[in-house]
Amino acid sequence: MQQIGKWAFIVGLVIAVLAGIGLDQTWFTWVLALLGLIVGILNVTSGETQGFLLAAIALMLSANAVQAIPFVGAQLTQILSNVVAFMAAAVLVVALRALFETVRD
Repeated sequence: MQQIGKWAFIVGLVIAVLAGIGLDQTWFTWVLALLGLIVGILNVTSGETQGFLLAAIALMLSANAVQAIPFVGAQLTQILSNVVAFMAAAVLVVALRALFETVRD
């Protein structure tokens, strides 16, 4: 199972970059969301939850800030928007799991 999560993460990042450099298809977002769910379920353990959620928040907040970079800002923004779409599903799973663990304790 760990290998599936690892490959889902790698494939998700590759698709996010490819979609960001011009292969703009609407189905990419659905594939990225599905891969993000797999990553959130299989890759992030309870001990990694806090660091993962913090990193995801930082990524999501800074994704639009790269627009200011001359010449490559628009392209990087599109790539990072796809990465955010990929990670948002994983963040949802991890955050819900953390909430349920907190309530259960």
